[in-house]
Amino acid sequence: MARPDNVRYLATHEWGRLEKDGTVVIGITDFAVEQLNDLTFVDLPEKGDKVEKGSAFGEIESVKAVSDLISPVSGKVVAVNDTVSENDFGALKKDAFGAGWLIKVKPDNAKELDGAKSAADYEKQLAEEAH
Repeated sequence: MARPDNVRYLATHEWGRLEKDGTVVIGITDFAVEQLNDLTFVDLPEKGDKVEKGSAFGEIESVKAVSDLISPVSGKVVAVNDTVSENDFGALKKDAFGAGWLIKVKPDNAKELDGAKSAADYEKQLAEEAH
């Protein structure tokens, strides 16, 4: 699967995309969804909460593991995708880069996203992890 070029990636398999309105949409990659496999629970922040670049803003659980969700930017949560819940992970499994987004953040500094990996660099990381 070709991953979107308009997204920046973290080594921990989260992604961020700067929108025209200046917000950053954050989610987890299709690779992370596939690795976690049988998702059972997600804990996301509330609208209005602050997130910090490089820090956990929530967690996602599967029958195999519990993983922190790491933010690629600092800022204020302006939206939470409540269609992604412990009752329904369908959007996340079908469309990790679209309908499966997790939170939207009004960043303190959108340039923080530039420090994350490009799609090509993320693909290289995945290829290295496979060996």
